[in-house]
Amino acid sequence: MTTSFRSPAGVATVFSSDQKIRLGRLESLRSSRTVFLGRNVSGVYSLPPSSSSSSSSSIQAVSTPAKTETEKTTKRSKVEIIKEKSNFIRYPLNEELLTEAPNVNESAVQLIKFHGSYQQYNREERGGRSYSFMLRTKNPSGKVPNQLYLTMDDLADEFGIGTLRLTTRQTFQLHGVVKQNLKTVMSSIIKNMGSTLGACGDLNRNVLAPAAPYVKKDYLFAQETADNIAALLSPQSGFYYDMWVDGEQFMTAEPPEVVKARNDNSHGTNFVDSPEPIYGTQFLPRKFKIAVTVPTDNSVDLLTNDIGIVVVSDENGEPQGFNIYVGGGMGRTHRMESTFARLAEPLGYVPKEDILYAVKAIVVTQREHGRRDDRKYSRMKYLISSWGIEKFRDVAEQYYGKKFEPSRDLPEWEFKSYLGWHEQGDGAWFCGLHVDSGRVGGNMKKTLREVIEKYKLDVRITPNQNIVLCDIKTEWKRPITTVLAQAGLLQPEFVDPLNQTAMACPAFPLCPLAITEAERGIPSILKRVRAMFEKVGLNYDESVVVRVTGCPNGCARPYMAEVGLVGDGPNSYQVWLGGTPNQTQIARAFMDKVKIHDFEKVFEPLFYNWKIGRQSNESFGEFSTRMGFEKLKELINTYEGSPN
Repeated sequence: MTTSFRSPAGVATVFSSDQKIRLGRLESLRSSRTVFLGRNVSGVYSLPPSSSSSSSSSIQAVSTPAKTETEKTTKRSKVEIIKEKSNFIRYPLNEELLTEAPNVNESAVQLIKFHGSYQQYNREERGGRSYSFMLRTKNPSGKVPNQLYLTMDDLADEFGIGTLRLTTRQTFQLHGVVKQNLKTVMSSIIKNMGSTLGACGDLNRNVLAPAAPYVKKDYLFAQETADNIAALLSPQSGFYYDMWVDGEQFMTAEPPEVVKARNDNSHGTNFVDSPEPIYGTQFLPRKFKIAVTVPTDNSVDLLTNDIGIVVVSDENGEPQGFNIYVGGGMGRTHRMESTFARLAEPLGYVPKEDILYAVKAIVVTQREHGRRDDRKYSRMKYLISSWGIEKFRDVAEQYYGKKFEPSRDLPEWEFKSYLGWHEQGDGAWFCGLHVDSGRVGGNMKKTLREVIEKYKLDVRITPNQNIVLCDIKTEWKRPITTVLAQAGLLQPEFVDPLNQTAMACPAFPLCPLAITEAERGIPSILKRVRAMFEKVGLNYDESVVVRVTGCPNGCARPYMAEVGLVGDGPNSYQVWLGGTPNQTQIARAFMDKVKIHDFEKVFEPLFYNWKIGRQSNESFGEFSTRMGFEKLKELINTYEGSPN
């Protein structure tokens, strides 16, 4: 067991079975000396002869061996230099937070992401920029304790814009926090069983797992594994707590298997004597996303992650190990074919006791070999695309110290929403509630607060931007159902099937990357799709997966949708077709620059021909792929209207 204490002076003392490190807190690097620890081929770090240490030095690990004078310096992006000079994600953010300006400078903008925040401004206001900050929590498996939910609800009203947003990675986003209130909000989250550490930035993000609180061995094991991976890859250098709670005494206890896996350096994975044994000073080249699930349950969009992990159980239902997939990712850039969305592919199988070591090996492979010169190509998917899966496997095995076994056979995947009432398996119930685009506000927010507070419920956030109320007694079902329905939180049979699977990113007005509308535009888009369905004679219970994003970064995973709409201009979208309802096939770009007022011209012919020409149980995405894009465009051009 490792225990970390934070003292009032901001000094972190970390005790483990094999090391004791005491690190002094530094205000900045400008007056300090820097000591680099260079890793040799055996994985051992040593000081160069000309270096010396002192109590005022900042210890920095580098992720490449010390270079000779004749070696050519590799080009690095601006963000890599900012990270290197930051004293482990502190400077200059610590100084920028103290200024009276409403914003922080460019370097601090990059660093505050690691703390779980983005600087934003309202792009619709004229006459100057009105700066605020978006905060994102970190909730492995989407778990939100009762106390944290109530705290976030209060913070949204007192310091935000009066709404909470449920994200596609099972977290909260709190918009509209001004700089002078950041510390109050951050410390409130920390002191109420929450965290924003690592929710953004170049490190492991929130770890997904099925949100359903089933008392089943495989589900519980998947969620426990997600918790352990999140702990393994959490930053260790204390920058977050130093910044937001002034180093007040803070204590965390971790499972011994997590501590053991983090400290293990038998295969040269760690920066020895560094405050960040896995990340070093440079952390990862870009964001890193992991999901854990059980067979058949693709509620987590498994193949869109850098690492996808699936529990494998024996015939008695006892978890034995994991299949691992690597190399997924959604982000791309318009009209730049060298950037692309990609599905993860099988890497292999590991026994259950090895999963933390295998994950660490994969992360270190990306840390050491992912590109740091151009951030457009820094995700692990580009490394695997460049190397091929065989080379990637060979290199990861060197850090793992073992061979990955062949992947085990798995059944077909299904999308599971967990909407409605379900038995947990322990005598209690859970209730999944649909929330359009994850936006909790108005009467819905007030009613959810009343129910969660009255019945002292824990909640979970799903990867589809919905919410699950947990541990409900049978006698509470009727009164809870009634009060929720009065606030518009309906049971799934009363929610349009199109809405149940749709997703959208926030986009305008606060996202700096948005090209056009997403969250604000999707309600009318879905109504128009439903009207087209009715016009061509499709039944109400028939649906397609529609996802909308305001830019090509793909936060709402549009490239997995049957109909993906990706902003490419004002009131204009690039149309992607060919994803499947169970999120196992990537879509392809079908048309560029489709104006929103032309949607009926494009989609009505396609929906009509799907109705009359589909095979048995063929989804719209499967139909689109089978027909081919040239044929689909021909159908659009020759369409004369539905006879219905």
